[in-house]
Amino acid sequence: MKEMLEKIEQSALSEIAAGVSTEEIRIKYLGKKGELTKVLRGMGALSAEERPVVGALANTVRANIEAALKEAVAAEEARKLDEKLKKEKLDVTFPGKEIARGHRHPIYETEQTLRDIFIGLGFSIVEGPEVEYDYYNFEALNIPKDHPARDTQDTFYISDNILLRSQTSPVQVRTMEHMQPPIRIISPGRVYRADPADATHSPIFHQCEGLVIDKGVTMGDLKGVLELFAKRMFGEKTRIRFRPHHFPFTEPSAEVDVSCFACGGKGCRLCKGEGWIEILGAGMVHPFVLSNCGIDPNEYSGFAFGMGIERIAMARLGINDLRLLYENDMRFLEQF
Repeated sequence: MKEMLEKIEQSALSEIAAGVSTEEIRIKYLGKKGELTKVLRGMGALSAEERPVVGALANTVRANIEAALKEAVAAEEARKLDEKLKKEKLDVTFPGKEIARGHRHPIYETEQTLRDIFIGLGFSIVEGPEVEYDYYNFEALNIPKDHPARDTQDTFYISDNILLRSQTSPVQVRTMEHMQPPIRIISPGRVYRADPADATHSPIFHQCEGLVIDKGVTMGDLKGVLELFAKRMFGEKTRIRFRPHHFPFTEPSAEVDVSCFACGGKGCRLCKGEGWIEILGAGMVHPFVLSNCGIDPNEYSGFAFGMGIERIAMARLGINDLRLLYENDMRFLEQF
């Protein structure tokens, strides 16, 4: 039996050295039906003197096989780890992948430019709620109950008295209620109108309105401010013109055009051959509006103006469809 045990040990060690699966060797020699187990089951036929000797030898053989298996497993794991490290080797000198850098959206960029221009002219930035009372959006601006602007097709009403603001003018009213002249502010922000989306309309868009209230303010002051704005926004050669118009909250009122910065006023595709591009509405603040806000129209006067930020962006960048600004198509946005 001693020779059998030695033979089992030699055979197991040889197979381990040959690279046979360690699990197969464990089952073949040390398992319940393994070679070593078979030998140990035959110890009952041995004499009392032989059993301790054979038992000790069997334990030694088992220990030697298990130690060899442990070393083989460790060597195999080290080999696999080495192969994995070689496959995952990183060349630190290899150029890295370039991370795409974003930039400001054309609408945001235009709004920031507007802010910078008017801050440079001494204006302050004032913001207000987008969910507004009917009073601030209409009544305080000299727009009575039966005015067409109150039509549910034009305005998003939440209740009879609460709506999504259709202009940023309510910010002007709130400012006049809580601030005494002199006042010089702009109020950029989102506004909402129940318009179907098309090339020139959107139910959500951005406005920037301005307000100046002080003693002795005239239409000439309004023209001077808007001329400076136009030159800084569209170029030093830009000219402006006023066309008579009507707004309930200003009197007199005007639509304001800028000379086409693409053709210099000669006429082109951008200005549709007219040489001028309409960009905003303006006028002198109506005395009723001043009175509604607690400002004496006999002592103070002022002007107001309002422009669509999308319209300014489209004019500056030569965009002919408003929807392009909201579709988030990277092929379009990357042009700017």
